[in-house]
Amino acid sequence: MIVVEDVHKHFGGFHAVDGASLSIAKGSITGLIGPNGAGKTTLFNVIAGVLPPTSGRVTMQGKDITGLPPHELFHKGLLRTFQIAHEFSSMTVRENLMMVPGGQSGETLWNTWFNRKRIADEERALMARADEVLEFLTIYHLRDEKAQNLSGGQKKLLELGRTMMVDAKIVFLDEVGAGVNRTLLNTIGDAILRLNKERGYTFVVIEHDMDFIGRLCDPVICMAEGKVLAEGTLEQIKANEQVIEAYLGTGSKHKVKA
Repeated sequence: MIVVEDVHKHFGGFHAVDGASLSIAKGSITGLIGPNGAGKTTLFNVIAGVLPPTSGRVTMQGKDITGLPPHELFHKGLLRTFQIAHEFSSMTVRENLMMVPGGQSGETLWNTWFNRKRIADEERALMARADEVLEFLTIYHLRDEKAQNLSGGQKKLLELGRTMMVDAKIVFLDEVGAGVNRTLLNTIGDAILRLNKERGYTFVVIEHDMDFIGRLCDPVICMAEGKVLAEGTLEQIKANEQVIEAYLGTGSKHKVKA
């Protein structure tokens, strides 16, 4: 699905991503782990078009997408969520979802004057789709709640819901567990697994919670100092001497816990 070839991202003299190469298989849930400052989020931003790479290449299903802006990648089915959720705080949960699909008739002045029936029909269809998504995510009861009133975990579910409002092919999730209680994190995990198994979504997940990674992800890729250090199952990664050194700077008597 995604191939990253020798990607570099420099900020002045700082090499946040320093020759990273990896592949994401279609239909997988791939975990991306590593100590703070490893370059994980910067690599996400390069793949998702938020930042241009200094050098290197990114392809999606064999086509070069290097440096394409996020809105173009969105239409190709590549979506990225953020560690801090980006909701429309003054709008309801349902309205946040209804805003996602592009090309709506109500976006043009002409249609607001002369095609009101078409707009009304589209809004009914979008509302029905949004309600289906909210049911799937078990937050239908929050449909009329202002997004600003949601908890951190509920906002993460709402972000996941946005990916369901379009034809997502691959979704990059950045620290979906940050600030989320265990019960809601399990709900988010259930939704990711269902989207993967029932709807064929491919996921890449940055996360520090190894229990969450272990439940969802195979393979797991570990980064350190802007490079890909190791890839394998979580147990293989946790036993890897280079990974242990990157996390703890110590020998094999320690184990990776976070």
